[in-house]
Amino acid sequence: VPPPQPREPLLPQGPSMDASKKVDLKIIIIGALGVGKTSLLHQYVHKTFCEDYRTTLGASILTKVLAVDSTPLKLQIWDTGGQERFRSMVSTFYKGSDGCMLAFDVTDRESFEALDNWRHDFLEKVIPREQDFPMVVLGNKIDLSDRQVPKETASAWCKEKDIPYFEVSAKNNINVAEAFETLAKQALSTHKGIFESYLTDSIKLTPNDKPKQSCC
Repeated sequence: VPPPQPREPLLPQGPSMDASKKVDLKIIIIGALGVGKTSLLHQYVHKTFCEDYRTTLGASILTKVLAVDSTPLKLQIWDTGGQERFRSMVSTFYKGSDGCMLAFDVTDRESFEALDNWRHDFLEKVIPREQDFPMVVLGNKIDLSDRQVPKETASAWCKEKDIPYFEVSAKNNINVAEAFETLAKQALSTHKGIFESYLTDSIKLTPNDKPKQSCC
């Protein structure tokens, strides 16, 4: 008798867990050239790190399935190129995003100073435009010694704009999963809010069946 075949692992089932209600969310990573966007994505999805990734031209996509608050999620994560000459092409990928990850290199001051432009460009093009759009900032390469951006400086910038900030290392896998999962929670919360608002508006459109008043 052949040994029983191992079953595929299932997502953890909670009291309100329903695999048929899986939510698909689009997450996009943006930032200057060379800050480690591809490294961060591969560390999160594949738990691997490579010193020499090819420069991303345009965008590439990886997926990750996880559960957040008893809801199964499928994250479609878009890794984008950071070259200035491709900025207009990269911005065409913003549409339909549910969350945005801004990345910079703590050893590169210019990559941090460019965050304002990246954030503004994203909010200007995403539809609908929302100042409180789900977003996190990642200061990558904290494993290196030649730091140029103090943690306090980055934290102050993020606090001013009410964006969660994470000090991360794609190489040493520090805070990478925490950053992605925080953004996933934000995006899911916004997604649920939009869905509930849609349902509420639909109910309002239903004719009110009020009893007719009869005259004596």
